[in-house]
Amino acid sequence: MWMEADEDERRLRDSPLVLRDEALNAYVRRVLCTTVGDNRCKGVRVYIVEVPAFNASMEANGTMRVWSGLLLRVQNEAELGAVLGHEFAHYELRHSLSAFKRARTATDIMSWAAVLGGLAGVNTSLLQWSVIGSFYRFNREQEEGADLLSLKYLASSPYSAAAAANLWQHIMSEHDATRVGRKRKPHQRYSAGFFDTHPTELNRATYLKEAAAKTGDSSNELAANGYRTAMANYLPRFLEAQIKLNDFGGTEYLLGQLASANGWTGDLLYARGELYRTRGNPRDLVSAAQFYGDAIKAGYTAPEARRGLGLSLLRSGQMTDGKAALDEYLRLRPDASDAKAISALMAN
Repeated sequence: MWMEADEDERRLRDSPLVLRDEALNAYVRRVLCTTVGDNRCKGVRVYIVEVPAFNASMEANGTMRVWSGLLLRVQNEAELGAVLGHEFAHYELRHSLSAFKRARTATDIMSWAAVLGGLAGVNTSLLQWSVIGSFYRFNREQEEGADLLSLKYLASSPYSAAAAANLWQHIMSEHDATRVGRKRKPHQRYSAGFFDTHPTELNRATYLKEAAAKTGDSSNELAANGYRTAMANYLPRFLEAQIKLNDFGGTEYLLGQLASANGWTGDLLYARGELYRTRGNPRDLVSAAQFYGDAIKAGYTAPEARRGLGLSLLRSGQMTDGKAALDEYLRLRPDASDAKAISALMAN
């Protein structure tokens, strides 16, 4: 298992998806060390991977992966520390090794049950399903154990232990918004399903909130301003990747959460314009043009705001204003990769 983890890390080091910004990596590592303690985090190697989904993981050899979608969704250092502490708890509790042994035991039992059952003419399907169920239940128990140990890390750190439950409330609300955006009903469950490897978001938010109250932690430190400053340079890049997920409801919720902390900045308004223009309903195009215009008024200087504004206006039938915005885009970005396409569009 360790050999495979080392080989995975060698591939990871060469991956084009890894963000190699020294300042960003040093910042994420500092949050980890602040959460779990300097002595514990010495052997951890952190890799920030550009994947627009909420996730982090840790290998048994000390390799921690942090996905860019996680960095977009957490709102402060305390919430980031809760997730990093959770992954480190898996590492400290040797959960990878336990899961590896458990999986081998389960598959051995099922294989022998099938052989012996066949020889004896006995149906062993109930036994096999029982083994499968125990394996997934074991995974959920590990997740809960890592959650609670992470909470202890937070309670012993400068960060607020309440941040862990708050984070899962945000994730739960985003998933509800995704379902509503796809014309489905919100669906939050307290009990996990048979094949679920993790507790449900509602379950996690509930037991983490109760556990945080029992720690007696009175800290309100979230370090939100420092977190927003550290992520500022990467926010447009992370938002662009998020919009490409074709998740209108979830992305609209996420943008609203980001705006609730610091207002509708130019970056957020531009991203909202892109989100609405991409969906492309007639009303969306009107809204998109408004958001692009507001982004420009808010000081957003990237020429792409003019391109988005022009395309939205053209598709809304406002040809003169649309062509004027696109002409301004080409003036500001004469070497744009889509310059010929935009020029052809304006000629029609």
